[in-house]
Amino acid sequence: MKTVLRIMIYLIVFIVIVGGTGAVGFVNTMNAGMSVYDKAPPALTDVQVPKYDANKPTVAVLLANEATEVFDFLVPYEMFAMTEAYNVYGVAPDREIKSLTGGLDVVPHYSFDEMDAMLGKSPDIIVIPFMPILDEKKYAPVREWIRKHSSAKTTLISICNGAENLADTGLLNGKSAATHWGDINRLIKKYPEIHWVKDRRYVPQGNIVSSAGLTSGIDATLYVISQQLGEAAAKKVAKEMNYPSYDYVTNPQMKPFDAGLSDITYVLNNAFQWNKVKAGVLLYNGADELDLSAAFDTYAASGTTTTLTVSSANELIVTKHGLNLVARYQIKNVPKLANMIVVGADAESAAAEDINQWKNSGNSAKLLFLHRDAADRFAMDPAFEDLAGQEDIQTAKFAAKRLEYRATDHLKLEGSPFSFEAFGIPVLLGILSLLIAFFIDRRFIRRKKGSSVNISASRG
Repeated sequence: MKTVLRIMIYLIVFIVIVGGTGAVGFVNTMNAGMSVYDKAPPALTDVQVPKYDANKPTVAVLLANEATEVFDFLVPYEMFAMTEAYNVYGVAPDREIKSLTGGLDVVPHYSFDEMDAMLGKSPDIIVIPFMPILDEKKYAPVREWIRKHSSAKTTLISICNGAENLADTGLLNGKSAATHWGDINRLIKKYPEIHWVKDRRYVPQGNIVSSAGLTSGIDATLYVISQQLGEAAAKKVAKEMNYPSYDYVTNPQMKPFDAGLSDITYVLNNAFQWNKVKAGVLLYNGADELDLSAAFDTYAASGTTTTLTVSSANELIVTKHGLNLVARYQIKNVPKLANMIVVGADAESAAAEDINQWKNSGNSAKLLFLHRDAADRFAMDPAFEDLAGQEDIQTAKFAAKRLEYRATDHLKLEGSPFSFEAFGIPVLLGILSLLIAFFIDRRFIRRKKGSSVNISASRG
């Protein structure tokens, strides 16, 4: 009985110290990644809205009142806009600033009611990014609007775990669907009336197209473009993006990813990377949406880096295809940074004034031109490679896996084999927990046993 008690003491202390500390760290990292805008906003009277052309079909890319996945929103938005054949808008329950994961903030072009009034009908396409349902009351308008515009005349595209948002409406019941490999087993249990498909990048079902993990959303979007505008239009978009996996558009069959032992790097980074790199991301007019996503959905989503948006002035920033962004900091008041990420192959000329202002600000953080000399590469590739050098190779490999990115053979990942901090801290905590358990054992368990022996002897 004493042996069992001692083993339980060691296990409980270990779980409380290592598991409890890790759980707190993981939750804090997740919450930081989904933080919402809480600064004094610039004047929102000058929001630029792409001109509406009644002769073009309209694409509504959804934003939730709380967080929306950054890649899921930015990349399909840009791709449809690149065709120049659609009216493309960011749409939300209201016109207040909406936050994307990683800390990028967007001003919607229209509220749901405004879009309904402008169109007088449903949008031709609705893109459904992953929108975590954190507060039912705040999220409810999104569910209701999707259901309202779910007739066969509207194409619904879910990106990554946006399939969960679509499943939540009931519109996928009795249908097949794809979603992110890391969540599909959970969704199989949560929505058993849906046939969840693990081995396809996207699944078309009538007017609904669902995609697997994040970059699979590129394939789903290109598929819809090819169906509506022709394959030449889809190939043109893919070429302009330097997207290396167009073959999946014509044949979405894939070998599914599964959770593996190497994925522990991601968990440990989120739980035990306490000294996170603080990186700025410079927002400037004309920045490319995919390039921005490469910064936020590689670094910030790795659990190793906190990304802060920075602009030269407290005013709206308009992206290449007409999104209105708001930076949380300006160059004059940004906290101390390890580096300042500047995206875009032509950033040094396109953002010359902003860059010069940064150089003259006295801030010591180095400028990282993420896409310098990478005009012919897919935007995510340089980010994976830099992440390997900043952190470690395993972190970079999981970043690609998390994004469901398959074209990794050509990546040059150089750096530490794994994170010594993320693995070292739990080891040290484990040793500490064993010492504490040993003290409890010696002070209370073994001593008590010894006392019992002495009492028995005295009675004899």
